[in-house]
Amino acid sequence: MSAWQLNWADWWELFSHFLSLSLLAIGGAISTAPDIHRYLVVEHHWLTDAQFSASIAIAQAAPGPNAIFIALMGWNAGMVGFGFAGAAAAMAATFFGILLPSTVTTLTVTRWMHANRERLGVQAFKAGLVPVTLALLVSTSYLLTTANAKASDWPFWLMTFLATLIVWRTKIHLLWLLGIGAIVGAMLI
Repeated sequence: MSAWQLNWADWWELFSHFLSLSLLAIGGAISTAPDIHRYLVVEHHWLTDAQFSASIAIAQAAPGPNAIFIALMGWNAGMVGFGFAGAAAAMAATFFGILLPSTVTTLTVTRWMHANRERLGVQAFKAGLVPVTLALLVSTSYLLTTANAKASDWPFWLMTFLATLIVWRTKIHLLWLLGIGAIVGAMLI
């Protein structure tokens, strides 16, 4: 279904899908990117792969919270066939859908967990979320790196692997690696 055929049921589905994703955002909003990609790009074709990747890239480069990528995806999906009003509505549906449940849940649960931080169950729950968060972040990384990957991009893959290894095994500040990556990337292009 193309975006210009959206009806009220589709707008509600968009909002409710992001409401449910909010409860999965254990590693932050970026950890929901694989399902957002499936929903907006693969299933509904409201975004292209390029729009999806660009929304994440712009949000990561912009100051402020990286959850802005969700609003950008809503904006891009709504712009097709609806113009400014549709873009604003889709942006609100996606952004408030992802923020509302997680904000309320986080506030409530954090207060309770802080008050009960000595309980074994609370400590086990916190420890159990670590692998879930890592798995969600790895799946997001895989999706973002393979979306537009080509065999000729091996230098960038190698650089990504080396940067990951350096961040994991050393205490070199990430900004140094970003700077080096920018220089090497500019020389290879």
